[in-house]
Amino acid sequence: MSENVIIIGSGPAGLTAALYAARANLNPLLVSGNEFGGQIALTNEVENYPGFPDGITGPELTELMKQQAEKFGARFETDHVSKVNFQAHPFTLETENGAHYEAKSVIIATGASPRRLGVPGEMELTGRGVSYCATCDGFFFRGKEVAVIGGGDSALQEGLFLTRFATQVHIVHRRDELRAQPILQERARENSKINFVWNSVVEDIRGNGTVNALDLKNVRTGNKSELPVSGVFVYIGHYPNTDLFKGQLDMNEEGYLSVDERLHTKIPGVFAAGEAHDHIFKQAIVSAGFGCMAAMEVEKFLADLEHQGYAALQNGSR
Repeated sequence: MSENVIIIGSGPAGLTAALYAARANLNPLLVSGNEFGGQIALTNEVENYPGFPDGITGPELTELMKQQAEKFGARFETDHVSKVNFQAHPFTLETENGAHYEAKSVIIATGASPRRLGVPGEMELTGRGVSYCATCDGFFFRGKEVAVIGGGDSALQEGLFLTRFATQVHIVHRRDELRAQPILQERARENSKINFVWNSVVEDIRGNGTVNALDLKNVRTGNKSELPVSGVFVYIGHYPNTDLFKGQLDMNEEGYLSVDERLHTKIPGVFAAGEAHDHIFKQAIVSAGFGCMAAMEVEKFLADLEHQGYAALQNGSR
């Protein structure tokens, strides 16, 4: 039997899509990926998600969203989709664990992943002082100095979180002004444990088994310096997790999926929601909204499919 809808990804977009599809009695199946909850599950404190005036952690938020979707009948599989075929209907999906699925419709909510610096030492020392998740690894740097690379919201949020453990947090930014929200900038500037290193980029991450220093270059003067640290947390942006769909779906030069105003891809029955296509807003609440929209469009697609058939929809009568 074909699933009515398979949702790929378990961040706010995928979880909201699961909730709405479940409430529409579509019995949705969500394949979570290897890391449940997406990027927000790696965030220690979420203060701008409506309904939580005292804030909530990312893992708590995604777990509550999962429970709410399960309440209405959504099903979850902890697995990673490794292959899709959108050239024939019903669509087929395969996973790393060897599962094979057929689906009448698919919602792609694969989100985005953090960009790497691409400098010597980064790959070798990942997990040995190089991290992309302060929530996951901050505790290991109690009483030590660390660096955070970046100047956006994530860099400052996680930098502030790291001050709970580290003696000093150096914010290394390639410009002389931050991109983060004013309230985060204010908090960071007022925190005595935070030191800003302006106009600087990392050229090398050094260490013998574990990180012990960064080689920095000032982009204005060309001067080079060493910053002794025990850890480095990288927050320089993200890229969409869409490689799986190359050759089957349209995307822009950065890899973000192309959709219309109702989140349809070029294949009828395949929809995208969240940061797999959203390269502008990149907020959890926006992704959740896209998840709602995609599920509503799936409901309409399945109703049309029942009455018209896939061939008619493929010919543009959706």
